[in-house]
This record gives sequence, C-alpha cells and structure tokens, in this order.
Amino acid sequence: MIQISNHVYCDKRLEQLEITNRLLPNPYRETPYLIIKNFFTPELCKHLASLVKKDEDAQAAKVKQESISGIIEADIVTKYRKTNIYTLDDFYSEYYEKQFLKYKPVIEEYFGAVMTLSTDIQVLEYKEGYFYVKHADDSSELVDEDGQTVAFKCVAPERKLTTVLFATSHICNSDDDNDGFSGGELLFNYFYDKEGNPVKIKPQAGDMVVFPSNPYFSHEVLPVQKGYRLTLVQWHDAIW
Repeated sequence: MIQISNHVYCDKRLEQLEITNRLLPNPYRETPYLIIKNFFTPELCKHLASLVKKDEDAQAAKVKQESISGIIEADIVTKYRKTNIYTLDDFYSEYYEKQFLKYKPVIEEYFGAVMTLSTDIQVLEYKEGYFYVKHADDSSELVDEDGQTVAFKCVAPERKLTTVLFATSHICNSDDDNDGFSGGELLFNYFYDKEGNPVKIKPQAGDMVVFPSNPYFSHEVLPVQKGYRLTLVQWHDAIW
C-alpha cells in the first residue's frame, strides 16, 4: 500500500496501471475525500425522502457499455447496477444550488481546483437488495481473460469531481428508522486504513461526500440489506 493522506492508504497496483487522470488531493489532508456535514438539514432530507417515495415517475438507472466497434452506449444491466433514478423538483434544485455555491469555495480549496461546469443532479434510490458494482466515474475498467484489471479508459473526461449528497442515514439496524438503511455503504475499492481495512463511508442524512472522479476513487454501493438509501449525485468539471 502507498499512503495518500494522513489516514488513508491506496493499493500500490494502481501505479502500474494505465490511467489518464491521476489527480489526487494534497497528501497531507486527513482523507483524500471531503465530507461536508449538514449540506441539507435533517428536516429537508426527511421531507425529500417522503416526496421521492411517493413519486411514481422512476426510471431504472443505466450503465455505459462499450461495444466491439468502440461505440459507448447506456443500457439497463441489473447484474451491474440496480438503482432507480428520479428528477429533482424545482424547490430542492434551487435550494441545492444555493447550498452548493456556499460550499464551492470549500471544495475548491480542499482539492486545489477551480470548478467549472456541472451535470444535472441525479436523484438515486436504492431499496432493499439494490446495489451498484465497482466502477470509476470517469473511466471504463479494462480486464484481461482472468478478470484482472489491466487499465482504465477515460470515457468522461469532463468528470473531474463527484459529489454525493445523502438524504437518508446509514444505521446498524434500519428497523429503528423508516428513513435509514443498513448495508448500502459507499466502498472505495482501492482505499484502506492503516490496519488494511477497506474504507467504507457510513453517512448521516445531510452529509455530502466529495471526491475526484478518476480510477483511484473507484467505488461501489454495497447491497442495501434493509431500509431506504437516497442520494443526490452530480459530476463537475474542474481545472487543476
């Protein structure tokens, strides 16, 4: 392992792989990702979750696949991803944008970047048994015949930073809270603590997690065991 922040280590195999974007934050940060507490208040999170639960206009989220011709298309592949996607209503869109402008300087200072364009906000719902397998937000993972990762092909270079806002909380036993969930952790596949344990984010409602979109930050959403996991996800271009 190689140390990339005060408390997080990275799988050293990444140094040997072909990766277009290797940008990492300052190694003297506590972690290579940033957690912003109370980006949304608990009350707003609870109300948002109740709205989405009542919304019947959901679509199954897609994953991008590259064909032998090199054409990249999005399709529904439930063995890789089981997630519902919604459109954020006007009130929450406006409030989110207001909050984002407030915290934008904090994000830029943390990562030493200047943020430019951002994608639309995706509202992603994970019910019991839903998940998303390992992936990098800006790249496709290339594997050999043995299933070993050999390289990453950058397919979304405009994605430099990823933001994930949690509207429900991770709790040990979701039976105690109708708006919480167990399982469903955000797992960084190549990150470990000093004891070698995988880095898993177990958020509280209102927490925003920010991290670079490159393959060092490959991640997955572990299967939700019980409860309801709701996030607002966005990708941002930036200049380093």
